[in-house]
Amino acid sequence: MGVRVRLHLAIMRFLPMLLCAAALIAQPSRPPNRPLLAYVGTYSSPEGPEGSRGNGQGIYLFQIDPVTGDLSRREVTANGANPSCLALDPSHTHLYSANETATFQGANSGSVSAYSIDRSSGHLTLLNAVSSQGAGPAHLSVHPSGRYVLVANYAGGTVAVLPIRPDGSLGPATDVKTDKGEVSRTPSGTAPPGSFAFSGHDRPHAHMIQADPSGRFVLASDLGLDRIFIWKFDSAKGTLTANNPASVSLPPGDGPRHFVFHPNAHWLYSLQEESSTLVKFDYGAANGTLTPRQTLSSLPSGFQGTDYTSEAMVSADGRFVYAANRLHDSISVFSVGSSGELSYIAEEWTRGDYPRSFNIDPTGKFLYSCNQRSDAIATFRVDPRTGHLSFTGRYTAVGTPSSIVFLDLR
Repeated sequence: MGVRVRLHLAIMRFLPMLLCAAALIAQPSRPPNRPLLAYVGTYSSPEGPEGSRGNGQGIYLFQIDPVTGDLSRREVTANGANPSCLALDPSHTHLYSANETATFQGANSGSVSAYSIDRSSGHLTLLNAVSSQGAGPAHLSVHPSGRYVLVANYAGGTVAVLPIRPDGSLGPATDVKTDKGEVSRTPSGTAPPGSFAFSGHDRPHAHMIQADPSGRFVLASDLGLDRIFIWKFDSAKGTLTANNPASVSLPPGDGPRHFVFHPNAHWLYSLQEESSTLVKFDYGAANGTLTPRQTLSSLPSGFQGTDYTSEAMVSADGRFVYAANRLHDSISVFSVGSSGELSYIAEEWTRGDYPRSFNIDPTGKFLYSCNQRSDAIATFRVDPRTGHLSFTGRYTAVGTPSSIVFLDLR
């Protein structure tokens, strides 16, 4: 048999295998079997925000379309106690909600609920609920160790540490602190001209609590006292001890609401509710110190009138900071300089009324604005080069939405 014939037979013999291999190489990678999900917290009680009625039903579960950003509703976990703020533990196996009411089991306190997450579907199962140790818990977070939930009680003016048991449920508080200090009785001197934004300066109002990235210190903002408190955290006992200095002050009447760490852990940005300002702090991670370096408005140049800010975030790459403005109903975009200083670059209308909070999905492609008074969430595409936002034209109906967090099941 000639060489040419043998070669032809060999090619024919192996051709099916070669074609199969080529097909496998050319085949696009399959989409992940498990989707990206979103949990949305709502106001769900007649005792809704700012004296209004809550229109939500509890905690909503949505699936996110990776191409369009659409939210497709899967289910609702009933909770009629205003689960307004949500937080996932580091392992993403449990979800915790701050239930923003003034009465729990007959006491003058709100509560915190613990849920286990079915990793195959995102379904929530209630484990238990415990006292938040103060009325109106407006914010909670999970300590980086995954062993404690930290909660700030706005109406009660307290912060508390709740231990997480091995099964993810919560135990009684290991520590409770009452914010103390002088309350400012005058409106902010740094607010926009013509502003009538003045509320919450009648007594202490703890508004946010979160550990620093190391977990060694816990920071908590108090709107009524115009302070950010700094606590040393004992992760073995779950207790808070005043740092030295114990707090940093903002201008009287400005009302620090939320803050966010830069990914490098050296800078912190504080958003003031009544002055509509952002303050950039240098953060001393070794000693838990805050040093103010820059103050600028969260609103466009020339704005006059009343505005209440709500949420601040830093993009995952650390290049942009976003801040939400209520009444002005916008999300402002800032670029981050080499020393952490901010420069105002853009704003985007939220396409709805009163953005109580917003969040950027883990892919960094979409931003979701919880427009509380419009009973809807608006979806925006994020430009990774410029930081600009563009409305996708997509709304998702949710009664009085207040927060959104994401669960990647892959």
